[in-house]
Amino acid sequence: MQGTKRRIIPFILALAAITGLLMTTAFAEGEAEYVSSFFAQPLSLLPPVLAIALALITKEVYTSLFLGCLVGGFLYANFNPVLAVTSVYDTIASKVGENMGIVVFLVSLGFIVVLMNRSGGSKAYGDWAKKVIKTRRGALLATMILAIVLGVDDYFNNLTTGNVMRPVTDGHQISRAKLAYMIDSTAAPVCIMMPISSWAAAVSGVAESMEGVSGLQLFISAIPWNYYAILTIFTLIVLAVFDEDFGPMKVHEDNAKRGDIYTTPERPFEGADDESKNSTNGKVIDLIIPVIVLIVSCVSGLLFTGGFFTPGSDYFMDVMGAFADCTAATGLMYGSFIVVIFCFLYFLVFRRSMSFVQVTDCIAEGFKVMVPAILILTFAWTISGVTNDLLGANVFVEQAMESSAESLANFLPAVIFVVACGLGFATGTSWGTFGILIPIVVSVFGTDAGTILTVGLGACLGGAVMGDHCSPISDTTILASTGAQCYHINHVNTQIPYALTVAAVAFVNHILAGLIQNVIINFVIALASMFAVLMIIRAVTSKKNAATAGK
Repeated sequence: MQGTKRRIIPFILALAAITGLLMTTAFAEGEAEYVSSFFAQPLSLLPPVLAIALALITKEVYTSLFLGCLVGGFLYANFNPVLAVTSVYDTIASKVGENMGIVVFLVSLGFIVVLMNRSGGSKAYGDWAKKVIKTRRGALLATMILAIVLGVDDYFNNLTTGNVMRPVTDGHQISRAKLAYMIDSTAAPVCIMMPISSWAAAVSGVAESMEGVSGLQLFISAIPWNYYAILTIFTLIVLAVFDEDFGPMKVHEDNAKRGDIYTTPERPFEGADDESKNSTNGKVIDLIIPVIVLIVSCVSGLLFTGGFFTPGSDYFMDVMGAFADCTAATGLMYGSFIVVIFCFLYFLVFRRSMSFVQVTDCIAEGFKVMVPAILILTFAWTISGVTNDLLGANVFVEQAMESSAESLANFLPAVIFVVACGLGFATGTSWGTFGILIPIVVSVFGTDAGTILTVGLGACLGGAVMGDHCSPISDTTILASTGAQCYHINHVNTQIPYALTVAAVAFVNHILAGLIQNVIINFVIALASMFAVLMIIRAVTSKKNAATAGK
């Protein structure tokens, strides 16, 4: 025994010395101006690409994102294990702190959703909507219309539209994957074309940071050239009207028509609405009134953080100025807090349909419902921080773009679109993408370039949204899955073929736009080419179905 102790003690001391040396090295590096050897290098894009590939292959989101974060940490630390772990931990703490408003908003919304279910409001609304909206086509179009109406902010849009329309789409046997696609592909494209929205404020803010540029004017002039956003909305309408689908989405929709709205064995939200705990005395107003208060309070919260309600300020009665300066996370948190208070008063005092214990039980249940979304978002924010803040992937893309931009002339809008798609996909953020690319676009074309500048900006904004749509680590994509209560990877897999189809048509039209530069002619060509592609796909799909049925 004594011999064993003598052998173990030197080992422990050596291990302690090595650990101390590593920690000393890590802290010493932290105090100095530390720059990774992989900063702004091609490998800086490895963490998100690896995480996305693993998520799509293994269909396991949490582990894939965590491994991506860890790989990024090791690259940043030049493979120093202590610095790698501490840098990832610090990034998690920093990003969660920055986005705590969104976390609070999610928990509050989870409480509101469970409360509307337990009160019987969701069931009453679903029963009413099934009588009014009698077809699948009507349910899909109604979902899109609501998402357009709520186009002030994509986070708010995805969660609210999904939770309001879910009883309707379930009643018409529409798959959760299709619902997630409808709200995701309406939210961001509408926001990026809505002058009064948090997205317009973000774009304007980036553009106005450059001398001689009117951010809002530039944003509005780029709207008709944002082909990905326009054609995505157009595609939604065509698919809804013809009730057609292709790719993996068709499998989900065919199964939904047979009664299975999930398709895959992974059903994380199945049974979330436990009917046995729900009241049978619910009314439609038990859903409509809280949703109206949610909309009003959240929009008011956004305006409040932008200074709209500050007496004597320059922004008093200035809606556009308030949205330009608003903080979405904080505004939504304020708005959701107001709704939570309202719901307590509404169900306890005015309706008297639930007891105090029943209402408070909904808080814990609401948090449980939102845990998967919060966990995925935490990893997504972290991998974005590691990629851009620690490894400088945004700097790498910026340098690569500037080095080749001047030689591409009128083909540059199409190239900008592709670069924006790739960067949005790798980082999972639209805002980060156009934050990097807009200054490049403006500087390359010049503020006096005229039409070609707005064409390039439209391509940049559309590409950022497209990459965001396809990325499993995108926060808006995650929230669309949450709002629709759809397994996240199912949403990603079924949406990608649609997004790529629209992106291919948009790419061709950005080439034509750079050559023709006529807003009306190019707009007509874009819609006609998109419709033609969709009709060709419809014909091919019908032919395959007929051949399969004949066997």
